[in-house]
Amino acid sequence: MDCRMGCAACCIVISISSPIPGMPEGKPAGIRCVQLTHDNKCKLFGKPERPEVCASLKASREICGESNEDAFKNLSILENETNP
Repeated sequence: MDCRMGCAACCIVISISSPIPGMPEGKPAGIRCVQLTHDNKCKLFGKPERPEVCASLKASREICGESNEDAFKNLSILENETNP
Protein backbone atom coordinates (compact mmCIF):
# COMPACT_ATOMS: atom_id res chain seq x y z
CA MET A 1 0.00 0.00 0.00
CA ASP A 2 1.22 3.52 -0.80
CA CYS A 3 0.49 6.61 1.26
CA ARG A 4 -2.56 8.57 0.18
CA MET A 5 -1.41 11.95 -1.09
CA GLY A 6 -2.61 14.74 1.16
CA CYS A 7 -3.51 12.49 4.11
CA ALA A 8 -0.62 13.36 6.50
CA ALA A 9 -2.28 11.62 9.45
CA CYS A 10 1.09 10.31 10.64
CA CYS A 11 2.51 13.86 10.43
CA ILE A 12 -0.27 15.28 12.60
CA VAL A 13 -1.77 12.65 14.91
CA ILE A 14 1.23 10.88 16.41
CA SER A 15 3.98 12.25 18.62
CA ILE A 16 7.53 12.19 17.30
CA SER A 17 10.24 12.36 19.95
CA SER A 18 13.20 12.83 17.63
CA PRO A 19 14.22 16.30 16.44
CA ILE A 20 12.69 17.57 13.22
CA PRO A 21 14.12 20.61 11.40
CA GLY A 22 12.08 23.48 12.81
CA MET A 23 10.95 21.34 15.76
CA PRO A 24 14.14 20.54 17.71
CA GLU A 25 12.21 18.99 20.61
CA GLY A 26 10.19 16.74 18.32
CA LYS A 27 6.46 16.98 17.68
CA PRO A 28 3.65 16.46 20.20
CA ALA A 29 0.64 14.35 19.26
CA GLY A 30 -2.09 16.31 17.51
CA ILE A 31 0.26 19.06 16.36
CA ARG A 32 0.88 19.55 12.67
CA CYS A 33 4.53 19.05 11.66
CA VAL A 34 6.13 22.30 10.49
CA GLN A 35 7.54 20.41 7.52
CA LEU A 36 4.09 19.85 5.98
CA THR A 37 3.13 22.00 3.03
CA HIS A 38 -0.34 23.56 2.77
CA ASP A 39 -1.45 20.50 0.75
CA ASN A 40 -0.02 18.05 3.32
CA LYS A 41 3.15 16.99 1.55
CA CYS A 42 6.43 16.52 3.43
CA LYS A 43 9.09 19.11 2.59
CA LEU A 44 11.77 16.68 3.80
CA PHE A 45 10.68 13.59 1.87
CA GLY A 46 13.73 11.93 0.34
CA LYS A 47 16.14 14.32 2.06
CA PRO A 48 18.82 13.26 4.57
CA GLU A 49 17.47 15.61 7.24
CA ARG A 50 14.16 13.72 7.36
CA PRO A 51 14.03 11.94 10.74
CA GLU A 52 14.61 8.20 10.64
CA VAL A 53 11.34 7.57 12.46
CA CYS A 54 9.44 9.38 9.69
CA ALA A 55 11.19 7.40 6.98
CA SER A 56 10.37 4.17 8.82
CA LEU A 57 6.61 4.79 8.81
CA LYS A 58 4.97 2.64 6.16
CA ALA A 59 1.40 2.76 4.96
CA SER A 60 -0.69 -0.30 5.77
CA ARG A 61 -4.38 -1.18 5.69
CA GLU A 62 -4.27 -1.85 9.45
CA ILE A 63 -3.11 1.68 10.19
CA CYS A 64 -4.38 3.72 7.26
CA GLY A 65 -7.69 1.97 6.71
CA GLU A 66 -9.72 2.84 3.64
CA SER A 67 -9.76 6.64 4.02
CA ASN A 68 -7.96 9.59 5.55
CA GLU A 69 -10.59 9.60 8.30
CA ASP A 70 -9.76 5.96 9.09
CA ALA A 71 -6.07 6.83 9.30
CA PHE A 72 -6.69 9.69 11.73
CA LYS A 73 -8.93 7.48 13.89
CA ASN A 74 -6.59 4.45 13.87
CA LEU A 75 -3.49 6.51 14.62
CA SER A 76 -5.29 8.36 17.42
CA ILE A 77 -6.15 5.04 19.05
CA LEU A 78 -2.58 3.81 18.63
CA GLU A 79 -1.15 7.04 20.05
CA ASN A 80 -3.44 6.86 23.08
CA GLU A 81 -2.66 3.18 23.70
CA THR A 82 1.11 3.74 23.54
CA ASN A 83 1.24 7.02 25.47
CA PRO A 84 3.23 6.44 28.69
